[in-house]
Amino acid sequence: MFVLLLLALGVPLATPQAASAHAATVGSTPAPGSVVGSSPTEVTVTFSESITPVAGRIQVIAPDGERISGLATARGAVLHIPVRTAKHPLGTYLISYRVISADSHPVGGAVTFSVGAPSARPEAAETTGTHWSVRAAVPTLRFLGYAGLTVIIGPAMFLAFLWPRRRSRLGATRLVKAGFVLTAVATAGAIGTQAQQGSGAALWQVSPGELGDVLTSRFGVTLVARLGVLAVLFFLVPQLRYGRLRGTLVLLLGAAGLATWPLTGHSIATPLPAVTVAVDVVHLATMALWLGGLVTLLAFLLRGTDRRVLGVLLPVWSRWAALSVLWLAIAGSVQAVVEVGSVDALVNTGYGRLLLTKLGVLVLVLAVAAVARRFVRRSRPGTGLRRTVGIEVLATVVILGLSAVLVQVNPGRTAGATAGAVTGNGVSETLTCPLYTLQFNIYPVELGEYNTVHAFLYTPEGKPLPPAEWEISTKLLDQDLEAVKDPLLGLDPPHHALGSVSFPLPGTYEIAFTIRVDDLNRATVKTTIKVPPAAD
Repeated sequence: MFVLLLLALGVPLATPQAASAHAATVGSTPAPGSVVGSSPTEVTVTFSESITPVAGRIQVIAPDGERISGLATARGAVLHIPVRTAKHPLGTYLISYRVISADSHPVGGAVTFSVGAPSARPEAAETTGTHWSVRAAVPTLRFLGYAGLTVIIGPAMFLAFLWPRRRSRLGATRLVKAGFVLTAVATAGAIGTQAQQGSGAALWQVSPGELGDVLTSRFGVTLVARLGVLAVLFFLVPQLRYGRLRGTLVLLLGAAGLATWPLTGHSIATPLPAVTVAVDVVHLATMALWLGGLVTLLAFLLRGTDRRVLGVLLPVWSRWAALSVLWLAIAGSVQAVVEVGSVDALVNTGYGRLLLTKLGVLVLVLAVAAVARRFVRRSRPGTGLRRTVGIEVLATVVILGLSAVLVQVNPGRTAGATAGAVTGNGVSETLTCPLYTLQFNIYPVELGEYNTVHAFLYTPEGKPLPPAEWEISTKLLDQDLEAVKDPLLGLDPPHHALGSVSFPLPGTYEIAFTIRVDDLNRATVKTTIKVPPAAD
């Protein structure tokens, strides 16, 4: 039974290879933290999957703060940004970007590179974060959309196949129509917030042009198609009992409408999108049938229906619910292999921990459902059954809420790509002494042997100074260890040197540069940097 629950929630029992989802930054040209000899005419940022640039939110900032970027374009997973020559080209440049990944989620960030020598990092003119109002609105709209599906599919199936002849259909029909309205509102809200997810603006800050861009994108076209399907089904579903042909049409349109959820979510960004979209449709349909059926029983049928009628109806519903859970398990097992990725990701990622929470709630729901099934078998559909069904409904509301949050969280399978993503973290400083001025940068600053050092030497007046000898040493101050010395390799131009340093342990390191400028004059300059522990 526990294995079935794991499968139903998408928890893997095997460890497959990881795949990509929310786009992660995996590189750039010039390389993050690198020092190049001249200003490039184009910079690129490479991601782990195909992306779409957000107009007006991609820029290259020169060392003096001037924006020098042109119109950015995307070719698959590579973002191309043309740049013009800066008025003051020497120093550190900032590439600030915001893009939409293949699963319709926004991704923002920044990386730096330097021309000639590092300088102070320039600031981007725009934020790459998401406004709090949008962060709150998006999962709320997702929840409303799932709730709308639930009160469409469950009651509609009862109306079509299990509704007692002598019970009024009016209340259930109104609930189905309310579900259509709720789903349509959630869909329109998703269209209305997509631009702000990309731009980082507040919920109320959106222009007609931005909405037009959303509507013509793949995301917008898919959601407009969903609204069209909802409009047709709004008139067909209440009349299901009047014809088999109409019922077939409703099922086909319903499947097409359900497919719009995975087509704008994680499923479309997997290595096998046809498979993951199909199982996501099954997952949504069976979830809505199960939960919507519980709502229908609680709201309309458990009160006021003859006990003999319930004695016929409830065993049929019980079989439906059991089949729904079975198909949830089958669909969930496929989703698990793709979305969680590994048992380690189940425990060590936010996505995995949310799944475990969802598992705990589902255990409660199925335990209560077992009690309800016992009432059905004993033909006692009274107050006890209504109470247990009510508990099931309340618990499943929590499940819907967790599902709404899960679709906004990076799946466990992205842990590897995210951990390997470019962060742009490094150290750039200027050190001075009476003999010279030294500019240097170390990138990245992390545990390991491959931390690249670029150093540039100038006279106190700021003119390039080719030295006779370079040397760098590192010493961990937190422990009584000897300093480790490494040579620096002189490059062209001759005042530029390249090397690497090793940080075997986290802590505070003293970095010392010893430079002999001629046969008689030598000086050492020092600074300290902090090396963080390795990420989990």
